[in-house]
Amino acid sequence: MCSHKTLLRIINKGVSFPSNQQQLQLAHNITNNLINFNYLKPSMELQSMISCITPHVTYHVLSDPIIPPHSLLAFYNFLRTQHSHTGHKPDLKAHVILLYRLFEAKKFASMKSILNCVVADVGIHCPVSGVVSLVDDCETHFVETLCDMLIRVCADNRLFQAAFRVYDYVEAKGLVIEGRSCLVLLLALKKCGEVEWCLWFFRRMVESGRVEISVQSMTVVIDVLCRGREVEKAKELLDEMAGKGIVKPTVFAYNALLNAYVEGKDQRGVDKMLMLMEKEKVVPSLVTYSILIKWYASSGNIGEVEKIFEEMSERNIEMDVYIYTSMISWNCKLGNIKRASALFDEMTWKGIVPNCHTYGALLSGVCKAGQMEAAEMLLEEMQSKGIDLNRVIFNTVMDGYCRRGMIDEAFRLKAIMERKGIEEDMVTYNILASGLCKLQRYEEAKQILNMMVEKGVAPNVVTSTTFVEICCKEGNLAEAERFFRDMEKMGVVPNIVTFNTLIDGYCKKEKMKQANMLKFEMVKKGLLPDVFTYTSLIHGECIVGRVDEALKLLNEMLLKGINGSVATYTAIISGLSKEGRADEAFKLYDEMLRVGLKPDDRVFPALVGSLHKPGSLAAEKQNEYGEQK
Repeated sequence: MCSHKTLLRIINKGVSFPSNQQQLQLAHNITNNLINFNYLKPSMELQSMISCITPHVTYHVLSDPIIPPHSLLAFYNFLRTQHSHTGHKPDLKAHVILLYRLFEAKKFASMKSILNCVVADVGIHCPVSGVVSLVDDCETHFVETLCDMLIRVCADNRLFQAAFRVYDYVEAKGLVIEGRSCLVLLLALKKCGEVEWCLWFFRRMVESGRVEISVQSMTVVIDVLCRGREVEKAKELLDEMAGKGIVKPTVFAYNALLNAYVEGKDQRGVDKMLMLMEKEKVVPSLVTYSILIKWYASSGNIGEVEKIFEEMSERNIEMDVYIYTSMISWNCKLGNIKRASALFDEMTWKGIVPNCHTYGALLSGVCKAGQMEAAEMLLEEMQSKGIDLNRVIFNTVMDGYCRRGMIDEAFRLKAIMERKGIEEDMVTYNILASGLCKLQRYEEAKQILNMMVEKGVAPNVVTSTTFVEICCKEGNLAEAERFFRDMEKMGVVPNIVTFNTLIDGYCKKEKMKQANMLKFEMVKKGLLPDVFTYTSLIHGECIVGRVDEALKLLNEMLLKGINGSVATYTAIISGLSKEGRADEAFKLYDEMLRVGLKPDDRVFPALVGSLHKPGSLAAEKQNEYGEQK
């Protein structure tokens, strides 16, 4: 039964004058009406009383022990919906009285719903401090339950400061709060990325000694610290909690740290965590193995990835579609299509159903390898299994066709995509324009890019670079420069590929002054020249007969730790040969072989052309060349 004394204390708090007889009579009439009708919807008679209902009448009705909870809720909802007639909504005191009645009736779900109204209602000022002051001298169990719920409700509404004030009150009064409620608050803080508050509140929980510290709470804090790149703080917390015996970390906490070290490409951190897990006898989970596969695969160590995969099989760890998709994806990225296909077959044989991402990973691999027949078979299989072909899948296969020069097939796929109601994005247009450029169909490529703009698809740096490339290939350097200068006005920042494209265009047209100025400009913008930049400039200097300038560029490039390519050495060997500097040309040829570069068909004709001085080193090299030939 409801404690009437408690309710009277709540009603009389802060009241400067008692209820009059008229108000008490009205409360009695409303009570009889609610009991007699006992409906979820108030009667017509009750509706006729609406204009006379005052806050004191509301308090007396809600505190009457003979009214069942469902009728109280009906009356409460009636007052909230009819407040325009009464001139007031249920105030904070009315809410607290109703909360107490629901608590006594063990209607906790309804209690939380009402409390949510209290916190979310903008018409009630400072609800947390107000609620606390009203229940200050109520029985302990009710106050603890109310505060417990209030922390959860504040967390749900992201009212973190209010939740902390409730916790302050609980701690000051020596009350007990559920660890589960504190976990709800920690999870809400994590969701909002409040790293410092999350750690601060967890510290308070530990220091209070009144909250049960669960492994879940600690794991949440470790995870949020890792996500906030405070990995060392997270590691210190794990060591502290384990060292003091407060809570023993599980594999989930170790996984959070391990993943953070992997994301940060921290080799020492990864090794440290693996050693610690082994020392603490923490059994790796499926997630642990997934993280390790990602780590070793990203560094190209596919052998170690296969060892991990084999270990999972030996330990009978049940694989899922995500592990197989990850393995297939990494093998495809490393060009091992045969292994990726074998894994795909293995997972289907085991009854693991490939999803859209699995097919996408394998499709990407076979398309990059130019295996378009295999790509077509995978597309048919996807459709037969009812897996929708999305824009990413279409773009992947179109790119594969364009790489093979099968532009008509790419446009056929674009038409199918349109019939399915899938709109092209900038990636689609970039792929098609690039494919047309490779076939030297520049006018059609420009039409595709213009069509993209007309359809309202905003160009990106790839689109703009493609347009610059088209202008350069057509020999229209003035248009290429103009478009290049307009890029930033369109909100597109040129990248190193854009600069390299225009530099190469100037070099091929023997405009070395403009090319070198662009190199200076890109460095000023913080973009470091790469092998493509230097190769274009070296080739350009050789074309205009400034081979010594080309050699200076080669030395500059090597001093910066940039390795030359076959094209780099071929360009400068050709330049030296044209000037009859055969000895230097052959020295570069030897250097090229020494660094592991395989000469192509353009190198040998250049060297042959330089062999015109008998008795020189070139004549000796001629014999070597003849043997190699």
